[in-house]
Amino acid sequence: MSRINLGIAAILGLLTVIIGAFGAHWLKAKLEPESMQNFETGVRYMIYHALAVLLINSTPYLTEKSKNLISYLFFAGILLFSGSIFIISTGLISAKHIWFITPLGGFLFISGWITAAISFFRSKTRQQ
Repeated sequence: MSRINLGIAAILGLLTVIIGAFGAHWLKAKLEPESMQNFETGVRYMIYHALAVLLINSTPYLTEKSKNLISYLFFAGILLFSGSIFIISTGLISAKHIWFITPLGGFLFISGWITAAISFFRSKTRQQ
């Protein structure tokens, strides 16, 4: 499953570049500065967590079960956190209708990092 997680993370990295370029070249002239700043926050968190999934799935210190759980938490966090920020900052949907989605995505990111920390501390694999 790590191979699939790595592939999904690579696709998310690609999408981050595309979304970031879209924001920098097309949206920048159309959005208010605060909305553009929010959009860029969504892009940053997306790339941070795509890279984290690449690292998590490349380490020998975690079990496949831990790698999958952390990856799923980060994938869901990207979808909810970054996705909702993209939707809200571009004005596609009003924040008052989906306000709860962004913090839920943030909670999933936090859960993923806590799971990663616990999994690393419990790991029985030792690097020689």
